[in-house]
Amino acid sequence: MVIGQSAKSKRPKEPGENKIKPINKKVKPKGLKMKEREPVDSSSKSQSILMQVMDKGRFQKLTATLSLSAGQSIELRCKGSNVTWSYPSYLDTFKDSRLSIKQLDRYGQLILTNSTAADTGEYSCWLQLCNGNKCRKDETKTGSTYIFFTDKEELFVPTPSYFEIVYLNPDKPAVIPCRVTTPLAKVTLHREFPAEEIETDETNIIYDAKKGFVYQHPTSDHKGIVYCKAESQGAPQISIKYHLLYVEVPRGPPSATIVASPSRAKVSDGIHVACTVLGEPDVDVNFSWQYPGQELERPVIIQNFWRLINRGTGHTTRISKSVLIIEDFEARDAGNYICIAQNLQGTTTVATRVELN
Repeated sequence: MVIGQSAKSKRPKEPGENKIKPINKKVKPKGLKMKEREPVDSSSKSQSILMQVMDKGRFQKLTATLSLSAGQSIELRCKGSNVTWSYPSYLDTFKDSRLSIKQLDRYGQLILTNSTAADTGEYSCWLQLCNGNKCRKDETKTGSTYIFFTDKEELFVPTPSYFEIVYLNPDKPAVIPCRVTTPLAKVTLHREFPAEEIETDETNIIYDAKKGFVYQHPTSDHKGIVYCKAESQGAPQISIKYHLLYVEVPRGPPSATIVASPSRAKVSDGIHVACTVLGEPDVDVNFSWQYPGQELERPVIIQNFWRLINRGTGHTTRISKSVLIIEDFEARDAGNYICIAQNLQGTTTVATRVELN
């Protein structure tokens, strides 16, 4: 019995295993090797490069989740000579000195000391394959674990604000990010007005301890102010409030318009050309301009700004605007004014003409 177990765990490395091949043990190693080459096993192989350093020099392979008490320190290692790490952005935002990352000869090391509930989140690593200055992620050699730093005084992962806006887009899931510090907490979702608990049906609204409540198919009926309540061996705790705003503008390249005022100008007049985009509240728009006096370095003023507007039915739209201003119009300023508006979905170009009067 003991010999068989030893053979199973050490067969690829022990020459002495030839002694037990006659008792049909040769078939099993071949089967195992074939499975390791299949794509379905890539996740289990990637987990093997991430380990937790225990006391007395012991190592432990990490599973999908890990629970530790807040205040504990943790050391993670990822095997490889060129390791990249990912961890909760909170630790980068405040340049936290409790976090130390080093690359040694054979492994990358991440150490987090004096952990807090706010450190709860995903910790992952992967090997970088580099050719000169170009590097890419080795998808076959990655490791990841979600760590809960439990704190009975902080059932919800702390956030820097007391109020957050969540945009409800009809073509993608929306997340109310009331994450907890312990997977054992019972979490419910509540509407502020009218005061009521929002039932989760595990189909349209589900709860994920790593993310929060997920609206799979948001509608305008979901808009309003909500909060989460958590219970775990003590008095219930309330999360921050989330304002759910429904987005009415569909996702896509910017929808832009351009207007010159005036469109016919005299010498020394002042003109301004406004480029306006209506879009999703959480989508940034970048503007650039082409205009007649550009190559001659004609001095112009360009102002960019945006604001949210409520359509009156709970629908929210973002107005992004770029205004090009010429304070003393000259003959060389007559011509075409071109605005290029760009977001992650694409680019839109619009133009108008200003004539010399």
